[in-house]
Amino acid sequence: MEVTDTAARIAPPERTRFKLDGRSAVLDTRIHAIRGDLADVSLAGILFSAHYARAIELTCVVAGAPVLSCPHAAATATSELLRGESFHALDVTTQWVWGFCGHDGYVGYVRRDALDKQEMREWRVIARSAPIFSAADIKSSIVDHWPAGAAFDGEAEGDFVACAEGFVHIRHVRPDADHDRDWVAVAQDYLGQPYVWGGRGHHGVDCSGLVQVALARCGISAPRDTDMQREAIGEPLGDDAALERGDFIFFPGHVGMMVDDRRMLHANAFWMTTVIEPLADVIARLAPDHPQPVVARRRIRS
Repeated sequence: MEVTDTAARIAPPERTRFKLDGRSAVLDTRIHAIRGDLADVSLAGILFSAHYARAIELTCVVAGAPVLSCPHAAATATSELLRGESFHALDVTTQWVWGFCGHDGYVGYVRRDALDKQEMREWRVIARSAPIFSAADIKSSIVDHWPAGAAFDGEAEGDFVACAEGFVHIRHVRPDADHDRDWVAVAQDYLGQPYVWGGRGHHGVDCSGLVQVALARCGISAPRDTDMQREAIGEPLGDDAALERGDFIFFPGHVGMMVDDRRMLHANAFWMTTVIEPLADVIARLAPDHPQPVVARRRIRS
């Protein structure tokens, strides 16, 4: 770690110049870095805070790191960083870093030893789990496994990409600038992966995490949570419109994507895994607790 404790909490110069007209805004703390004692300097003039800090961009250097609701190992994981993703640090302590994820602005705490200095991202893992070899040889020992979506800097050397941690087979990665076209096909790679609240593919995935990472592989940014995605992904689809592959179906606190006109792919807590099942079955399962199980249908139009 090359960030000092004080560096991440230095107040911006001439703070007294900030002027707040009227009341502080009420902001969504999931995507606005606000704490009782500290706030992101970008919110100065919008929200009053005793202290402001400028973010320092760091990189996740482990296969996956949970983004937690508070600085405690047993805290609820609200999201997850994957290898190579950025995290913007606002406060650094001995064990924890508070800030927000670079890919979606999601706020939380990440353990300090999971982050290091900012890195380039030239390659991205496309295999469900890519082994990191100790040498450019498939018979060499495995030093780690990185999940799909992990990104890193490296140099292609024959059948491998050499990076700081070892060697990744060229068939398990692709240049970060290249994108898929079919997010359903990407999501199908996660079939059978355990359902994990807050997961984005390291040890498991949740419903909105699956949607986010599948769209990301296609070069489409999406927010983290289902209520945010319901407002941001694509366009509303009329109730009488026939469903197509790639459409998104939103339920109270849940989301899935259509594989065809009747089957839906989703990570869910009922099966505790990622499955494809008839949409009608999902609706029937939710109907006893929700008078209107489907709250929105959306489509990304080309």
